[in-house]
Amino acid sequence: MTIDSSSSATGPDAAPRTFLFVLGSARPDGNTEILARAAAEQLPAGTAQHWVDLTKDPLPDFQDGRHEDGTWPVGEREEELRRLTLAATDVVIASPLYWYSLSAHTKRYLDYWSGWLGVPGLDFKRRMAGRTLWGVTAMADRDEIVADGLRTSLHHTAAYMGMRFGGVLLGNGSRPGQVRDDERALIRAKTFFAGAAPLVRFPHEEQ
Repeated sequence: MTIDSSSSATGPDAAPRTFLFVLGSARPDGNTEILARAAAEQLPAGTAQHWVDLTKDPLPDFQDGRHEDGTWPVGEREEELRRLTLAATDVVIASPLYWYSLSAHTKRYLDYWSGWLGVPGLDFKRRMAGRTLWGVTAMADRDEIVADGLRTSLHHTAAYMGMRFGGVLLGNGSRPGQVRDDERALIRAKTFFAGAAPLVRFPHEEQ
């Protein structure tokens, strides 16, 4: 797992925010990462950023031990990612659209959230409530409706956790670097993180 951290001076009126960018592409420097970094460049000075590449030194397959006796085994890689997740005010899931949903690496990371929910004394759900979940994805199809499965997965994750949801920044790209030709996506990237991120609920709770 590769972790890249950066921040710059904080302005007098800037609220302290920490962004965790979780990269889940099976290809290094892919279109999704390019789009995510384009959006991150627009963040105000002083905004802390931590970038985690899930394909570098990846998490092992998730083993659900929440209802078994004994202690929850925590590896060094899991502990570091859990710490960064809890330290972030904003979690950005940067996953390409693979078979109309999240990549395997990204899904595994979210599966670990299930384990963290059951860690005694961690209070993972309570501590994540009110923070913001975002999505960034690049896809080969130009019809954005095909990304509804990914969008719904992130929306419902935020709803269950009591988080805010900033939506999904969508871009078109299949060949390496192709997303740079998607002018509409790059324009959206300039203001993506400046958008309102409301607390969300499941559809049946909104009635």
